[in-house]
Amino acid sequence: MDKTELAEIAKDMAGIDIAILSTHTDNGEIANRPMSNNGDVSYDGTSYYFAYEQTRTVSDIQRNPKVALGFSSEAGLFSEGIYVAVEGTAELIRDKGAFQRHWTSDLDEWFDKGIDTPGIILIKVKASRITYWKGREEGEVVL
Repeated sequence: MDKTELAEIAKDMAGIDIAILSTHTDNGEIANRPMSNNGDVSYDGTSYYFAYEQTRTVSDIQRNPKVALGFSSEAGLFSEGIYVAVEGTAELIRDKGAFQRHWTSDLDEWFDKGIDTPGIILIKVKASRITYWKGREEGEVVL
């Protein structure tokens, strides 16, 4: 793993809150949905997302933990933006200690009892390969 390259990608990703999480459905299709990383935007190859346990997202992961994440930042007048595709493995976490470590007050809007909201789960995605495009530059980091 090239930690320098991952650190540079992470710097470019800082501030990107929304990722598209892709899973495999029970009929073999690919399902995509936006997920917020809750402002936890320092990236080391692992991402965390909260969801309700009874969602298709969770049942898809239980059946097949291989997932993908897509990130993109806005390109501006003086910046090229970055597009990042992550392939990885998801893990479902039910530990309230882990919930607390990744909780922010913004989540209270979606989960009204905080970490005690019935039926919530934390989805941890550990990257195995990261591909990125930034202007004419592109590359890949295998973890």
